[in-house]
Amino acid sequence: MEIDLNRLSPMMRHYLEVKTQYPDTILMYRLGDFYEMFFTDAETVSRELELTLTGRDCGLESRAPMCGVPYHAVDTYISRLIAKGYKVAICEQLTAPGDQKGLVERDVVRVVTPGTVVEDSILEEGRNNYIACVYAEGNAFGLAYADLSTGEFRLTESRGEQALQEIEGLLNGLHASEILVNAEAKSLINPEACYRVPLTQYFDYAFRYDTAYRTLCSQLKVATLAAYECEDLRYGISAAGALMGYFNETQKRSLSHISKISRVYQDQYMVFDSATRRNLELTESMRDRRKTGTLLWLLDQTATSMGARALRRWIDNPLRNGDAINARLNAVEELVKGVRLRTDLMRTLPAIRDLERLAGKVAYGSVNPRDMLAIANSLTVLPVLAGLMKSVKSPLLAHLRDGIGHFEEQTHLLSRAICDNPPQVIGEGGFVADGFHAELDEYRAAKRDGLSWIKAFEQREREATGIKTLKVGSNRVFGYYIEVTKLNMDLVPSHYMRKQTLANGERYKTEELIELENKIYSAGERAIALELAIFDQLKKTLLAIVPDLISTAKCIADIDALYSFAAVSIENHYVKPTINAKVKTISIVNGRHPVVEKMLGAGKFTANDTDLNGSDCKTMVITGPNMAGKSTYMRQVALIVLMAHLGCFVPAEKASIALTDRIFTRVGASDDLTQSQSTFMVEMIEVANILHHATDKSLLIMDEIGRGTSTCDGLSIAWSVMEYVTNVIGARTLFATHYHELTELEGKLPGVKNYRILVNEVGDKVVFLHRIARGGTNKSFGIEVAALAGVPADVCARAKDIATKLEKRQFTDTDSIVEDTIGGSNYAQMSLFDQPDDGTKEIINILRETNVERMTPVQAMLVLADLIERAKHE
Repeated sequence: MEIDLNRLSPMMRHYLEVKTQYPDTILMYRLGDFYEMFFTDAETVSRELELTLTGRDCGLESRAPMCGVPYHAVDTYISRLIAKGYKVAICEQLTAPGDQKGLVERDVVRVVTPGTVVEDSILEEGRNNYIACVYAEGNAFGLAYADLSTGEFRLTESRGEQALQEIEGLLNGLHASEILVNAEAKSLINPEACYRVPLTQYFDYAFRYDTAYRTLCSQLKVATLAAYECEDLRYGISAAGALMGYFNETQKRSLSHISKISRVYQDQYMVFDSATRRNLELTESMRDRRKTGTLLWLLDQTATSMGARALRRWIDNPLRNGDAINARLNAVEELVKGVRLRTDLMRTLPAIRDLERLAGKVAYGSVNPRDMLAIANSLTVLPVLAGLMKSVKSPLLAHLRDGIGHFEEQTHLLSRAICDNPPQVIGEGGFVADGFHAELDEYRAAKRDGLSWIKAFEQREREATGIKTLKVGSNRVFGYYIEVTKLNMDLVPSHYMRKQTLANGERYKTEELIELENKIYSAGERAIALELAIFDQLKKTLLAIVPDLISTAKCIADIDALYSFAAVSIENHYVKPTINAKVKTISIVNGRHPVVEKMLGAGKFTANDTDLNGSDCKTMVITGPNMAGKSTYMRQVALIVLMAHLGCFVPAEKASIALTDRIFTRVGASDDLTQSQSTFMVEMIEVANILHHATDKSLLIMDEIGRGTSTCDGLSIAWSVMEYVTNVIGARTLFATHYHELTELEGKLPGVKNYRILVNEVGDKVVFLHRIARGGTNKSFGIEVAALAGVPADVCARAKDIATKLEKRQFTDTDSIVEDTIGGSNYAQMSLFDQPDDGTKEIINILRETNVERMTPVQAMLVLADLIERAKHE
């Protein structure tokens, strides 16, 4: 809509001038006690937040559309707009009405975006709110990310053919709320790697290396970045400098808590693709994307918000360094064994508030009296926490204990300065404790005693005038006044000065009352002014220790996360795993799926062994019916390996875990209609990603490869993939399949062994035993599973009839449709290998590797029955 600016009122003209500077935002314009929006912004907000759309005279023929929200509740409305993908520019009143001629001075003091939120009411306590920035140039990528609420700031870069995938893997683990990119990065990054967070293209000049370098040096107050181990990261510096420039543009204030930048060494952490994160349900469930039922849900017994965020970061970024992993494991072991220490930590940690974000608020300038009281109370606990840990033996726990800062002076100052129940806003004072400042106490006494002064004055005037109904009142317009009813007007003294006529009387002032009023009001104003000055001094005191507060907060967060590992390990009977970088063995005795076990209840989950020893068994071919537990078993192994790399105890009787660089999963069937990709295409894309990026140190979980296409093609693909991961990559692999022909690969591909999920057939029904045993199976029990799922009995009966005829190759004229479908009497079960002694070899291998001493009688009978069945077919 074309608007004639010359016809607009001065205020509305200023609004549009500001709006032109922030065209991609919702402009909230402060007018008194409301933030108002006009024209298209008003229409948008009214529609999105279901608010009443009104109008305001603006100088034009028609009124300007207007929508407003109260200033004290603005955070709620901002959070809703941010959740819908909008940015919000806050235009504040910079002067009070009447302080100057003309319009109140106003300007934008901050732009709120999804990645720059710092308000407690909008942020989620237990997770970081990251904003990321990616710079791409050819086959080189730089990545920087930060959490404005905590001051965390990191950068890294990747170069070469795999650079894009590496950066996407890191982005996938960040769950960033906002992502800035240059034009080239925007054209390359897959939205799936970013959970479809929109990529915001930022100005090209901000990514220039020299500009970015200067921006970072200016923020960090250094002449060179050499001290931060990132001088050689040209592309990472470009990304980090652009991100810092974005902060300067949108936040318009000093961000002193961003006082250092850390380099991310990619070989420090295990990397996951989006499919693996989804399939293993690390931090959100596949069904409803909630925390319940995830690994995070299971492991999170943290007592602080800082610890909860640290734990989430650990799960998103498992360690790859053996020394670092063992340092955590040893710390957890000491906490597991130290009952008294663990109990003391459980009682002490909850008393510590979110020092990390509180320090961020101090640096950001948004700290309030309640925050200061929370800081004071938390600092009081720190010496207690350090004292509890004075005798720890674990090097990691000792390091974290020593990292807890000493803030005795600031603790004493804040504890004396802030009252027990301070108001959240400071405008009207009342937050400084009595006895802290003598002058302030005097002003407060004057204000407090002023009420008694007024009562005494009222009593004297009643006695002097003889007007028994005379009373002294006050309001904002007249201040204090004497009120006399009409019945007593003839008794009013001559020195009374009339100020207001009422329906039933008159209001007066006297020189004495005016003098009292000035004393009382000036005392109140001076008290508030002095409190504000004290508050500013307290902010400066805290600002000086922000880096130490943040460093201390990180130590407490790590202590809390380690405590959580210990608490979970004891509660669920986990054991300390052995991490070995020199071997390729994954050996698990009686392993359990940690989440499923927790949801089922103690003692209800069936444990199973795993032996991927890297020599004679690199690949486990797992067969068995659906619902029998193949997928649960494979995910269980992946989660145990992952938990070990977190530095947590694991659900098993014993576990020896080889150092693993990545975990890949290809589980389940899904399509992506938004990208015009079929179920099979998605499956093959995920398989291709695994084959391109897995190494001999990776763990692969592959379920039903090739099931999305024809039997011949699918079987051929599955065979070829298994051959490639076994012979070429050499990765440790769990390969579940319904292609029973693949069991013939044992003995032909070195390192391949067959395993099956045991079932017990009772008449026409099957009982799932959820046990894994050596050997393959030649039956999928698909029809029985269909019956369990509720498929009509007639359909299941017909399916059995067809299956029987297919097996015996017996068809009649009435079966012509089926005959045409499967190729008539020429149909034969396909076999990749046709050597008569394969079955015999497998029976011998199974007998050699069967551990009778560890088998239950039922398992022994099932294995024997299976061997007899196999022998009949030989």
